[in-house]
Amino acid sequence: MAISSADVTPRTLRELLRNLVDYAGLFPPAKLDMATTVRNHASWLDGPDAWMLGRLIVPVGRLAEFESVAGACLPDRESDEPWFISALCAPAGSDGLRADLESVLAFNERHGSVEAGAAVIDQIELVGAEPAAIDDALDLIPDELFPFFELPVMKTDTRGHIAVLAGSDAGAKIRTGGMTADLFPSAEQVARFILDVARAEVPFKATAGLHHPLPNLDPHAGCPAHGFLGVLAAALLAHGGEEDPARLVDVLRLADPHRFEFGDEDALIAGRSIHADAIDAMRMSLMNSFGSCSFDEPRADLRAMAMLPPADHDR
Repeated sequence: MAISSADVTPRTLRELLRNLVDYAGLFPPAKLDMATTVRNHASWLDGPDAWMLGRLIVPVGRLAEFESVAGACLPDRESDEPWFISALCAPAGSDGLRADLESVLAFNERHGSVEAGAAVIDQIELVGAEPAAIDDALDLIPDELFPFFELPVMKTDTRGHIAVLAGSDAGAKIRTGGMTADLFPSAEQVARFILDVARAEVPFKATAGLHHPLPNLDPHAGCPAHGFLGVLAAALLAHGGEEDPARLVDVLRLADPHRFEFGDEDALIAGRSIHADAIDAMRMSLMNSFGSCSFDEPRADLRAMAMLPPADHDR
């Protein structure tokens, strides 16, 4: 195991980035094969930036393929931590959801023993197009699985969807990009979503389009893309009680890296001081993670901004 880069990273940034990136190498634009995705994830778990890595994203329909190639990489000792996986399931309200849940539970039963390689699916992700479908799905999903429902943020007011999730052991998911421009929500839509989930005390995760820390031009869709530091900053403001969506829009659009300063006790974001404990509390209760088909690009940009130590700091 390499020396952790967390050891030389300011505490506020460690709290902000801890287990932030769920690796989705199977998905566009990377769209890697299963063997390469598994090897990448294994190498990063053993690398200096493992503290930034979250779950591996695997569709339920590809779990058998995952098992066929992952055996040699999975932990095989009782003392080792298992791989944590988030499984993509059939949409809420669909005929396939019950079968997918059965497949997930069977996977967990097989891999509860280190002989099969220690791995656990503790999160699932599924489309939640309608509040009633989400409500029905919540009745189906076992307590040991934490679901994130992808909400139609760009199509409708999702406060009714979020109201169904409030008070349950479940979260919301926002799509922040994709391969075409129509999959990128505006800063106003992202800000409204974050304010709504924060008010309802519903945790959320994001997916797609957040490869880089700051706003940028997506090379595949040819449109403006959000930066993950902006999404995190907006979540911090909302978690801290900010009610003005315009303030969240402003931080989502921050493109100057010097507006983000991280120390051991406090971070200074767009002129606002935020204590490390507040950052930890936000990450624990509001923004869970974001899915990305690249773990290299987010880290490379952070290193170029001198927020992370050089890749060879432990050599």
